[in-house]
Amino acid sequence: MSRITPEPLTPAAFAPFGDVLEVTGAPDKLINAGMCGRFHDRARLDFADGRAGLSLFHAEPRQLPYTFDLVERHPDGSQAFVPMALDPFLVIVAPDQNGRPGMPRAFVTTPGQAINFHRGTWHGVLTPLHAPGLFAVVDRIGPGANLEEFTYTAAFTVDAPAA
Repeated sequence: MSRITPEPLTPAAFAPFGDVLEVTGAPDKLINAGMCGRFHDRARLDFADGRAGLSLFHAEPRQLPYTFDLVERHPDGSQAFVPMALDPFLVIVAPDQNGRPGMPRAFVTTPGQAINFHRGTWHGVLTPLHAPGLFAVVDRIGPGANLEEFTYTAAFTVDAPAA
């Protein structure tokens, strides 16, 4: 079994896999009589024949160390996970290597971060680290299969981040 040390989730480290959604810096503009900052167009939503849909997911919290062997991808659309609580969650991704996932990487979000996987990105299942595990998910709604799963021959364990 291979071990993975999770990394902090930063826009630069996560760029090959998707977008980090967070409020940083000054807002792009102020709206609502100056009472609300708009941080504009922070994710590249990308859908083949279909439309964007917003669903709610309720996932069971997991603990670190966390062992997995399954990853998945969505060839017809991007997928954004937006936590509905200010709790960190685990994000597992893998580069594509000729249609199969390569060596996985793991990230732990900070409170207030969300992510958007680019279309076709291999990723782990939704993995909250705390209850309630509620997420808003923006992804493709449309005809046809938009899910490919891959099971590694040997499991990986994501350790707790170094303190």
